[in-house]
Amino acid sequence: MTASTATATTARWGDPAETQVAIIGSGNIGTDLMMKIIRLSGTLQVAALVGIDADSDGLARARRLGVPTTAEGVGGLIALPHFEKIAVVFDATSAGAHQANAKALEPYGKVLIDLTPAAIGPFVVPTVNLDSHREARNVNMVTCGGQATIPIVAAISAVAPVAYAEIVASIASRSAGPGTRANIDEFTETTARAIEEVGGAERGKAIIVLNPADPPMIMRDTVFCLVGDADPAAIRASVEAMAGQVAGYVPGYRLKQEVQVDPVADDEPLATLVGPGVRPRWKVSVFLQVEGAAHYLPAYAGNLDIMTSAALRTAEELVRHAGTGQAAEALR
Repeated sequence: MTASTATATTARWGDPAETQVAIIGSGNIGTDLMMKIIRLSGTLQVAALVGIDADSDGLARARRLGVPTTAEGVGGLIALPHFEKIAVVFDATSAGAHQANAKALEPYGKVLIDLTPAAIGPFVVPTVNLDSHREARNVNMVTCGGQATIPIVAAISAVAPVAYAEIVASIASRSAGPGTRANIDEFTETTARAIEEVGGAERGKAIIVLNPADPPMIMRDTVFCLVGDADPAAIRASVEAMAGQVAGYVPGYRLKQEVQVDPVADDEPLATLVGPGVRPRWKVSVFLQVEGAAHYLPAYAGNLDIMTSAALRTAEELVRHAGTGQAAEALR
């Protein structure tokens, strides 16, 4: 439905005590997020799914579920009769589109949760730094690889100085839609920055691999860190504890094997990875798997599942911090 016909389904929204949210982007990520909120959240209520393709599967599914929709983009969202009651807007479009969407929504005081690599607002990884950004009006969920690996870098950083952190996110090619492919450069740049700014590494690097295997592979992530003086047992314990915290909102997230902590050999060439005069003592390798919950997407699309799961957790925590309610003022 368009903005002019959205009122036909308002009677089916559900509990008015829940905080109303809108999702911009009716593709895979936006639709999966909608299904997660409907199935899992007792705090949020989907008040609109916004797209630009009236025939998209996401908008069709939303209509069947009684969720108000518009195929007129952010302008259609603003024109909805209940727009003023929406407190949180998720953006699941693209980095370029989020720039325009954020500008269009700025006068209305909504809280924006950005699932693109645009990074207008601060990076947020729920288990690492959400508490530091509860007052932000636009928070960025980094990338799928960032949500999977930055908690591990931060866990290592909590017990050892990390001179260098490198992550490799391997995802099924079939799970990478047009938006993901268009944002490959932004993915590597944004994730590398967040490894440093959120993960605590002196230097970060990110690599993404689109694996064409058939049947499609489940998301796999590798975290490699060079660290200074530390107790290997403390590193392992910190990583294992963090993995458990992430699994609290991403059930398919797990360590694939024991954390590897190996000494750095005296003659190992590391000058291209760390700064001058820095000599790491340990190499830490962590291997992860992220299986999706299959709320909308297949289980192999763990890369998308961890983004929507992290966004849902972030929104719920922001609302819980501010107090629930429908109006945008409830989050101010």
